[in-house]
Amino acid sequence: MRVIASPLIEALESLAGNKLRSALTILGIVIGVAAVIAMLAIGAGAENSVTGSIQGIGSNLLFVFSGGEEGVRVVKPLTLGDAEAIADPFVVPSVVAVAPLLQGSGEVTYSGESALTTISGVTPAYGPVRNYNVTEGEFINESHMLGRAAVVLIGPEVADKLFDRRSGLVGETVRIEGQPFRVLGVLEEKGGGFGGSDDNQVIIPLSTAQARLLRRSTQDRIDMIMVQAASAESVPQATEEISQVLRARHRTAVAEDDFTVLSQNDFLDAVSSILGVFTIFLGGIAAISLLVGGIGIMNIMLVSVIERTREIGLRKALGARKRDILIQFLAESMMLSLIGGIIGILLGWGISVAVQVIAAASDADIIPVIGIDAVLLATIFSTVVGLFFGLYPANRAASLEPVEALRYE
Repeated sequence: MRVIASPLIEALESLAGNKLRSALTILGIVIGVAAVIAMLAIGAGAENSVTGSIQGIGSNLLFVFSGGEEGVRVVKPLTLGDAEAIADPFVVPSVVAVAPLLQGSGEVTYSGESALTTISGVTPAYGPVRNYNVTEGEFINESHMLGRAAVVLIGPEVADKLFDRRSGLVGETVRIEGQPFRVLGVLEEKGGGFGGSDDNQVIIPLSTAQARLLRRSTQDRIDMIMVQAASAESVPQATEEISQVLRARHRTAVAEDDFTVLSQNDFLDAVSSILGVFTIFLGGIAAISLLVGGIGIMNIMLVSVIERTREIGLRKALGARKRDILIQFLAESMMLSLIGGIIGILLGWGISVAVQVIAAASDADIIPVIGIDAVLLATIFSTVVGLFFGLYPANRAASLEPVEALRYE
């Protein structure tokens, strides 16, 4: 027997001598690393999907909602008058377009087919503000608004559900909540949006929505005002100008706003923060399985120390130092975790690819992202687990007295 040999070669020889036991021990690390890689990749993919949808709206877009800080006792709803005041270029020079919005949900039917979808009541300004285009037909115009026309623009998903096609639909008649509407056009595909799919919706004139489908407590009440600033740089100035106008109209003090003005960056910061915490939470849960795998390594190494007590005594009797025995057993435990880590990375990548395929088949816009940071984190963590949980068995083996070890049966 060689007293001095490469610790790695000895570790591999020892692990090869107990293939099944080594494989089962490695399996715990494989599952842990794969879970960490897959969870972090899926979380990053979901975050990219949501933030990408928000960024697609436009970097100079502002959202005005009713309701402000907690403690404000009287909250006045947003009205068309508020939207018109914000649209005044002399009062709010940093704003180039304003689109008031009414929104709800309802059933759209055609020839026995139905779809539960989002119903949006908009003005002609909504198209350019939200970068909406139509693949056929035309967008809502002022004549539709003035005549409270029963016309509708339908999203691609709605077209698929009702007609099983996306072309040749202009002039068809669908029913929204039982009321007939003529198809004015078909919206181009935009994919997932913030809070739902932008393709699963129908758009009707705001005046028609107020009178027939989305009635509110007052005739001029609206749910939200979308405001397009002159540029991304002018967003802070536009926010302040909008706030001044609404404070004057609602007669509120500076610290008692009954409205909220949010920019795209506000949405991005909030969503990124929430999804970041969620991703870390998922990664933390997955990391627990790594600890379980580490405990498995400790258990196997302790068994190995007992089985090889006589070998340890013989090696020490032939001149092996305590450090040599310690390094040998540490090398074995780290080899187990390192092999498990490499296999786990490959398995985690495979799981991420499978999730991407399933998401694509389900029309979900999630593309898992395996970052080098996640790979390094999983690799380092698995190696540290092997080192930490192998330290006690290795120290126990190195501390055996040669005479007592040789007497062990």
